[in-house]
Amino acid sequence: MSVDEMTTTSESLPAILDNLREIVGADSVLSSHEQLLVYECDGFVIEKNTPDCVVFPETTEQVVAIVKLCNQHQIPFVPRGAGTSLAGGCLPVGGGVMIALTRMRGIHEVNLRDRYAVVGPGTVNVHLTQHLKGTGFHYAPDPSSQGACTIGGNVATNSGGPHTLKYGVTVNHILGAEVVLPDGEVVQLGGYLAESPGYDLTGLFVGSEGTFGVCTKVIVRLTRDPAAYRTMLGVFETVSDATQSISGIIGAGIIPAALELMDQGIIEAVEAAFGFGFPLDAGAVLLIEVDGLEVAVDNEAKQIVELCEQHGAREVRKADSPQQRDLLWKCRKKAFGAIGRLSPSYCTQDGVVPRTKLPEILKFITESGARHDIRIVNVFHAGDGNIHPILLFDERDSEQVERVLRASDEILNRCIELGGSVTGEHGIGVEKISFMNKLFTAEDLETMESVRIAFNPLGLCSPQKMLPTAGACGMEHIERSHPARKAAL
Repeated sequence: MSVDEMTTTSESLPAILDNLREIVGADSVLSSHEQLLVYECDGFVIEKNTPDCVVFPETTEQVVAIVKLCNQHQIPFVPRGAGTSLAGGCLPVGGGVMIALTRMRGIHEVNLRDRYAVVGPGTVNVHLTQHLKGTGFHYAPDPSSQGACTIGGNVATNSGGPHTLKYGVTVNHILGAEVVLPDGEVVQLGGYLAESPGYDLTGLFVGSEGTFGVCTKVIVRLTRDPAAYRTMLGVFETVSDATQSISGIIGAGIIPAALELMDQGIIEAVEAAFGFGFPLDAGAVLLIEVDGLEVAVDNEAKQIVELCEQHGAREVRKADSPQQRDLLWKCRKKAFGAIGRLSPSYCTQDGVVPRTKLPEILKFITESGARHDIRIVNVFHAGDGNIHPILLFDERDSEQVERVLRASDEILNRCIELGGSVTGEHGIGVEKISFMNKLFTAEDLETMESVRIAFNPLGLCSPQKMLPTAGACGMEHIERSHPARKAAL
């Protein structure tokens, strides 16, 4: 379905507003221009488009009724969680109905004996963590935005987080899901067991960015709490020294629970916000955490300190109390929020490179920033090579926006050249559709498109996301919004 076709079908939407109000209640439908502006973009602020209306279902039955109504009138629809996506994953490209799942936030069941929980897609990630405190178990995926992002959104993009290095990404912790397919049929993918016979449809659904249907319940795997933690902060003169330490730690056979790097720009912002005592003259800091049995973590922590010192660490600080550990993690998790002290707008990229290529990509990022006169600061999941360069700009200045897009594309192209990828956890959304042809062959993309058609034959559910094979609409959108980026691609 093209953008023009979607616009045409959306013209019939006013006729169904009363039907939508009957389904969810008058207070659960937004349709005025002022109300819809809040939903014109997600965390990727460069691309914007308002939906024709936003509806807030509270039950699976209401989602089914909304989806069937959209099918009846050929109106596109897109599910949305908290809107923290950083790649335009819930951007309503052709308008239509936005299904906001934030009211479906119940924690329906917690079964510690069988180590699972059943939650609504609108459940905020950290709320499940808080709910499980004191039980001896936790939900391992912890994206940096976990104080705001929803588990349904994490499922959509297969989110990672600081503890990905040891515990894996979201797909490693999802046992099953209840899904409303794009035609309104309700299906159960997976179940309550770690292994299910047949095709891994749960694994297929996780990371599909809302293009296969609307998730209405999630069965998550619970992980036993570690017996002990050791949390450290390595202080380095240069980013290069810090990345060499990362290679040394992994090369020694140590798999930390987390291994996070923040450069000087991020240190400046975080220190201004939280006053932890970060050294403002340091080129980079490494937040390192090991966990496990008490007898093991002391030995690993000792080895890590020695390795950091061998690679030029000025000092390695240890968190001496749970309060110090919590503050360190608060600084890391809220680093993106602290960026507001540096710039009115920012664009966070999400490339991946082999760990050994970290010094090379960071050097390239610095050069790209200088080339395009854009300040770039860095915070990333160093242990698995997932970089997050943050490009600072003012979105009110269109010329700055174009320079940011050019620099972003250069950095992502370089990630591909170094044997990496353009996303580790943010997804493709609308931002990175043009890179899919560089990552995959035409045959690969055709296969992916066939799978999507099997789930979403009419293309009404989250149209113009992820794949360029759905037509030229994604490129048309880029060309209309940012012609300089189209030329660069």
